[in-house]
Amino acid sequence: MPKRAKELSALEVGRLKSPGSYAVGGVSGLYLYVNDAEGRSWVLRTMIAGKRRHIGLGGYPSVTLAQAREKARAARDSVSKGIDPIREKQEAASALRAQEAHRKSFVETANAYITSQAPAWKNAKHRAQWQSTLRTYAFPVIGHLPVGDITEVHVISVLEPIWTTKSETASRLRGRIESVLDWARVKGYREGENPARWKGHLDKIFPAQSQVRKVQHFRALPSNRTADFLRRLDNQEGVAALALKFLILTACRSGEVRGAAWREIDFENAVWTVPADRMKAKREHRVPLSTAALDLLNRVRGESTSNSSTLVFSSPRGGMLSDMSLTAVMRRLDVDAVPHGFRSTFRDWVGELTQYPSDLAEMALAHTLANKTEAAYRRGDALEKRRRMMEDWAEFCLKPDADERVN
Repeated sequence: MPKRAKELSALEVGRLKSPGSYAVGGVSGLYLYVNDAEGRSWVLRTMIAGKRRHIGLGGYPSVTLAQAREKARAARDSVSKGIDPIREKQEAASALRAQEAHRKSFVETANAYITSQAPAWKNAKHRAQWQSTLRTYAFPVIGHLPVGDITEVHVISVLEPIWTTKSETASRLRGRIESVLDWARVKGYREGENPARWKGHLDKIFPAQSQVRKVQHFRALPSNRTADFLRRLDNQEGVAALALKFLILTACRSGEVRGAAWREIDFENAVWTVPADRMKAKREHRVPLSTAALDLLNRVRGESTSNSSTLVFSSPRGGMLSDMSLTAVMRRLDVDAVPHGFRSTFRDWVGELTQYPSDLAEMALAHTLANKTEAAYRRGDALEKRRRMMEDWAEFCLKPDADERVN
């Protein structure tokens, strides 16, 4: 039989300060491990399933000698019943971690979701919009709640105050809450159905946004005023005015024009190729450049004071023009319209004053064709057909009388 350790008293145990391991008796295999005078802990040495195991019982003196012996006896009793105290402790710790994860607040979860998704978003502005809507409307109401405890009642309490008064914001907010809660479910932070889902759920509580939202289109200039506006625009100085004119001649979006790079311009073939990562639909878009658009680009290139800028319409400091720079030009000209509205002006011109088919105009605007079957079979982008249309558009915009129909 193995030698039985002497049963030490609490006073004797307190004097054990030299590094080493000391059998303290009272329970077979109970030791005090001493690293230094300030680092002492209880360990039970035992056999579990034929393997030598060391079971930690806590630190000394937080766990007294009497408590250590009591824990050691309980551990030995578990082993005798076929229970592994180490595995049991690990499983308890794992369950606690899972429980703590389940208790993550909505604020913590939303911020983690935004961080995880940000690389896939097009720009920092999109992330800022996410953070702003959640911070303004959701966090004050449900931010402190554990994400696993959020129910329909909570979601409704967030959306109800703004559903009819700020309908577009409310719709986006609902979708963002739904995305956060879906992500939380996949991460194991919550279970069950998503209380922010719309179809078959919240659509039974709230009226559809189409019933409460007033559609507000971008303010656009009537097509018969375009030529007069461009004449006034030609008297404006600065890069923003030139960028606005290029936007009108190409019927492109502000971001596409402001981000235009010289490497995207093919002067020889008169084509501007906007890469997919700068397009709303994430598809490359070829823009046929009219003679007027090419003349404008050559003017910009000739007047450029910096040969190092990669941007066509760079700001005075060398970066991209701000999204308000083109709007500011229109405000100086006292026009009740916005740059994006010229896309509507172009579309109205095609539909009302030309014989060009509507799908050609939609392709010029880089819109997805409404007819899904036709979109599936169309492989080209009708570049040369669009080139003729853009030449006619430029002529319409720049001629003195803008009331004639194009045949």
